[in-house]
Amino acid sequence: MEKIINCPVDKAEIEKLNAGDSVLINGVIYTARDAAHKRLVELLENGKELPMDIMNQIIYYVGPSPAKEGQVIGSAGPTTSGRMDAYAPKLLDIGLKGMIGKGARSKEVVDAIIRNKAVYFGAIGGAAALISKSIVKSDIIAYEDLGSEAIRRLEIVNFPAVVIIDSKGNNLYEEGRKKYLNIV
Repeated sequence: MEKIINCPVDKAEIEKLNAGDSVLINGVIYTARDAAHKRLVELLENGKELPMDIMNQIIYYVGPSPAKEGQVIGSAGPTTSGRMDAYAPKLLDIGLKGMIGKGARSKEVVDAIIRNKAVYFGAIGGAAALISKSIVKSDIIAYEDLGSEAIRRLEIVNFPAVVIIDSKGNNLYEEGRKKYLNIV
């Protein structure tokens, strides 16, 4: 059974999640990929405000395809999260509580997840068209010049994800590998 997560997220709810939990996410999240992350961190380093409030928010690592007529957004599958690893700890340290993507994260990101009681969700790669059906509204809010990598404000309903790294640092990828190799 999936757990329901509402955004902005409640810290206590995040701390109840465990690696491997299936979730349905609702509310407002933001999109950003590596080029946008670089700009966000540069703003922080220059003492400037971000174009959105990320306190208790989730960022989805996605560069959606253009919407077809009558659709809110095109295919919206996750991108590889490792490209954001240089920037994610800084955003987590100022209040970001969740990230959605695919693939493993660096030790620095895992440490920042634990330090900030945050979570890393995995979205299912290859299911981009299906995932896009959970997105009911999409507005570009910053960096339109980046095209598909512009920052968007998404309103989502029952967005499916899996907890990959929980707030305690438990990592589904590592646990799954150990089970597969009969190490546990």
